[in-house]
Amino acid sequence: MTAAEVDGRVRTTRDGAVLTVTLDRPDQLNAQTPATWSALAEVGASLDDGVRVVVVRGAGRSFSAGLDRSLFSTDPSTPGGLGELGAMPAELTQERIRSYQAGFRWLRSPGIVSVAAVQGHAIGAGAQLALACDLRVLTEDASLRLPEAGLGLVPDLTGTSTLTELVGYSRALEICLTGRAVGAAEALATGLANAVVPAAGLDEAVAGLVAAITAAPVGASRETAALVRSAVRNDPEAQDAAERAAQSRRLAELAGR
Repeated sequence: MTAAEVDGRVRTTRDGAVLTVTLDRPDQLNAQTPATWSALAEVGASLDDGVRVVVVRGAGRSFSAGLDRSLFSTDPSTPGGLGELGAMPAELTQERIRSYQAGFRWLRSPGIVSVAAVQGHAIGAGAQLALACDLRVLTEDASLRLPEAGLGLVPDLTGTSTLTELVGYSRALEICLTGRAVGAAEALATGLANAVVPAAGLDEAVAGLVAAITAAPVGASRETAALVRSAVRNDPEAQDAAERAAQSRRLAELAGR
């Protein structure tokens, strides 16, 4: 097992094919900053082919309480703050946000399955980080919230597409516009959570899920994950073709070709 510290208070631990990424600001409820997103993007860029599962966690009692409060400053001189972003020309603002989104989008990269282990609060950027993952295991006390609209903002860290995929248009719209908390029971019922467990059972539940994912042969696992991801956007004809192509590759490998 190997461990590493990344800038932005992000810690990684590698155990064979499983990489665990931990937000490590427990005293700040793992509030996020641009340095956090840069560190996450760096982790994504450094993945090697041996990584099959990425587990995303938050140290302490909360997964992530969202944006660090210091960044809500409207002062243009505050680095990374909302004021600085708002004072930029639109194209530069969007390019900056694109770089932030890179810290999230890689969690759906081909070749890996990502799992968010969520306890306590997952608010704003924290909820979007959980949504960026393929799968989510929540503790019974966990809740997710997207309060951006109430603050005069929008969710901009890849959260809207994945939320809508999971719960559908009308529920996603209601969650985003009201900014209300979605508790663990509702998350499970609506498909936001794959499992809900007591807080003391989070580690065991995540370990069991990871073991089940990695039990399948790597080629079959990756092809299957790619098919399920493409099914969200493909029409039936395109998806049927994707299935045929994937199966032909699997059969060729099994036949030793």
